[in-house]
Amino acid sequence: MSFKVAIVGRPNVGKSTLFNRLVGKKLALVDDTPGVTRDRRPGDARLDDLRFTIIDTAGLEESGPETLQGRMRQQTEAAIDEADMTLFVVDAKLGLTPHDKVFAEILRRRGKPVVLVANKAEARGSDGGFYDAFTLGLGEPVAISAEHGQGLHDLRDAIVEAIGEEVAFPPEIDEPETDIDLEPTDLLEGEEDEEEPVYDDTKPLRVAIVGRPNAGKSTLINRYLGEDRLLTGPEAGITRDSISVDWEWRGRTVRLFDTAGMRRKAKVQEKLEKLSVADTLRAIKFAETVVIVFDATIPFEKQDLHIVDFVLREGRAAVLAFNKWDMIEDRQALLAELREKTERLLPQARGIRAVTVSGQTGDGLDRLMQSVVDTDKVWNRRISTARLNRWLDAQTVAHPPPAVSGRRLKLKYMTQVKARPPGFMISCTRPEAVPESYTRYLINNLRKDFDMPGVPIRVYYRASTNPFEGRKKKR
Repeated sequence: MSFKVAIVGRPNVGKSTLFNRLVGKKLALVDDTPGVTRDRRPGDARLDDLRFTIIDTAGLEESGPETLQGRMRQQTEAAIDEADMTLFVVDAKLGLTPHDKVFAEILRRRGKPVVLVANKAEARGSDGGFYDAFTLGLGEPVAISAEHGQGLHDLRDAIVEAIGEEVAFPPEIDEPETDIDLEPTDLLEGEEDEEEPVYDDTKPLRVAIVGRPNAGKSTLINRYLGEDRLLTGPEAGITRDSISVDWEWRGRTVRLFDTAGMRRKAKVQEKLEKLSVADTLRAIKFAETVVIVFDATIPFEKQDLHIVDFVLREGRAAVLAFNKWDMIEDRQALLAELREKTERLLPQARGIRAVTVSGQTGDGLDRLMQSVVDTDKVWNRRISTARLNRWLDAQTVAHPPPAVSGRRLKLKYMTQVKARPPGFMISCTRPEAVPESYTRYLINNLRKDFDMPGVPIRVYYRASTNPFEGRKKKR
């Protein structure tokens, strides 16, 4: 993207609605309640022929630095410093307030280009608020309706005029095509390559950080980034939006998703919390590996188990992180207890990797990322058909499938049909009659024999086709 633009203004003036309009997706949570947005969220914006990075921010409020509103304001000011220009949004329907004038003076002192945006201009009686905006001394306001998409062409012209055409439309540089993959020519026709694919450790990795409220998810990400990028504090439920941040670990790009804490479904009553939880579930589906953060002082709550179960049912690679380890006194005793509970309470994720960490001090964070990468390797693993069929023969000899209704089942052929997570298809007689207990037996031995701990494994059955079925018998 050529340049960065921050959207700032009072709470509930339509900043997040404008952000969603410019990125073309409903990424930011929008509600009538003031102060929904708390962290700064970047996105790729398109406005006619303009391409730039847009940053949604929390509503500006006058408050002490130690309060939640004060910490939100620090995040907004960091976004203003990071951006090349600012869109200052006011509410044309309600008109100006004293806070608007205070924040206009703050932006004026920054010395960066500012475009004054009068939102909600479609409302009846908004003309008064539009003309009042001239008194801020930030130039002519641009009347728009972020909800209905009106006035965006005028906004595009104002942005180009403020930032300059040289910055708005940088010259395109043609990059040479490199690293071209060539087709192998040394294989004989009809010869099969039995080698299993090698794991690509240069591919970007998407990791979602989830857990109950106040487990320390945002603190963990801030410690990885080495800065206070995300809003944190002693209050539970600070994070509302799922915020993604890019970071590098040992030369590999990692996109971390910070998510809102998930409480028990029965306790989630407010509309805003329901939106936050839905955003978290969406982040899990878009991630590859999910780190479930447990509070080590109160681990294995019922909700923790529900979250792990949901992640595994979604087919994602899972890693457990026992946070706040610096607050534990008798660590050896608790470690033994955690191991025993992990094996007993999470039988569907046998061998799942678990790491003790401290987001406050940074202990164990490197081991956690190594576990994430190791789990991702297992999640991407592919096993050759020849190995699987030799394994299947050994399993059926050691423990033959049970007879159902007096007829024995026969498992004929096995192959891997999916990865991410691993999925296997077995051709057999009467697939609907295979007991669940025998499927669990096969899955447990797959984990053990092919070293696939902690990832969901799926086994499907299908009936083998009979080429002579339907033919008439010759007399």
